[in-house]
Amino acid sequence: MAERNSLEAGGACSIARSLTVLGRRWTLLVVREALRGSTKFGEFQDALGISTDVLAQRLESLVDAGVLEKRPYRDKGARERQAYHVTEAGLELVPVLAALMSWGDKHLAGDEGPPAFMRHRQTNQPVRVAIIDADDRPVAPEDVVTVAGPGSSFIDP
Repeated sequence: MAERNSLEAGGACSIARSLTVLGRRWTLLVVREALRGSTKFGEFQDALGISTDVLAQRLESLVDAGVLEKRPYRDKGARERQAYHVTEAGLELVPVLAALMSWGDKHLAGDEGPPAFMRHRQTNQPVRVAIIDADDRPVAPEDVVTVAGPGSSFIDP
């Protein structure tokens, strides 16, 4: 029987399931660094200042979840090691990180302003996070509702 944690106690929830993969301290920052191009253990460690034990655990959990994949590499004169590369599932976390960054910029940035900006790689135009409907029209957050889906374990009244 699959282990069930307290996040899932209210029934199947995609947010709770996602947090079992992404909700531990440092995990999203490891993903951020992978999306910035870090692939080697030392690159992650240098960028984050994270302990080797915690980093190893986070990288392994991201590999297990399919967010990163291991690929062998060998520097000249050194033993073979594993590099960590972003998968399609990892790339799909870009809007998640962008939403967190946008929220932090709005609500937590100091007087000096946001520490970084997201821009389109080719045009250098600013990008923003938006909820878009099936017709590509923006939807205001207050107009979004959640309804039971086919995997729901609760009955909608």
